[in-house]
Amino acid sequence: MSIPDNIILLFQPPYCPEVNPIERFWKEVKKSLKNRVFDSLDFLRRILANILAGFSQKDIASITGYGFILEALSVARL
Repeated sequence: MSIPDNIILLFQPPYCPEVNPIERFWKEVKKSLKNRVFDSLDFLRRILANILAGFSQKDIASITGYGFILEALSVARL
């Protein structure tokens, strides 16, 4: 099987939330929601939208960027 040049294979365990970037991001988001009670689901949605809007691309990159992923991208010159 031939792997295209624009594909990078990064092998990881089948289930490993510690290396799943979205898990790290949601952990950061939940810090703002901890120990709060919301009057309605709509209110929670509005609060969550405000929290998400507060993240810059740089913030997200720093939260979700793993050294091994960044190194693979660097090696691939991406």
